[in-house]
Amino acid sequence: MILPIYAFGQPVLRKSTEEITENTEELQALINDMFETMYESNGIGLAAPQIGKSLRLFIVDGSDIEDIKPTGFKEVFINPQIEDEFGNKWEFEEGCLSIPDIRANVTRHSELTINYLDREFKQHTKKFDGMAARIIQHEYDHIEGILFTDRIAPLKRSMLKRRLESISKGRVNIDYKMKFPNR
Repeated sequence: MILPIYAFGQPVLRKSTEEITENTEELQALINDMFETMYESNGIGLAAPQIGKSLRLFIVDGSDIEDIKPTGFKEVFINPQIEDEFGNKWEFEEGCLSIPDIRANVTRHSELTINYLDREFKQHTKKFDGMAARIIQHEYDHIEGILFTDRIAPLKRSMLKRRLESISKGRVNIDYKMKFPNR
């Protein structure tokens, strides 16, 4: 089932998230719905808060991105915990399904080590680098109540204020389902 993406201004995007305690049929259905929603929205990552759920869960699929390692990078991250971010910092333009039509350069570490459960509830500790690390960091921020616009220069953020307010009021042209504050 395709779910609406929660837009900038929705309180759930700023809430702290809760750990998932068991692998249930409902969780598996939610994960399937998240993948379907992400693909319908042309995204490469989606976090539970973006569909209105305050859960420590996000999905990624960078399979179609050239030069991404690991090849076929598609994963479910349940109760993830970034253990370390390291390597060179690099700037790259990011966007977000919850903040359509806005893109900005964000500086992030090039490598990370993350602890998480996969969709079968198997524990993993893995190292990721490059674009895979960036996608993970972006989605991880969502489960911490952080948006990519929080990571850009204050002047740039100030310049985007009106556009962000327009998004929160539903004044944005998108081709996927969204849920706006107070609507």
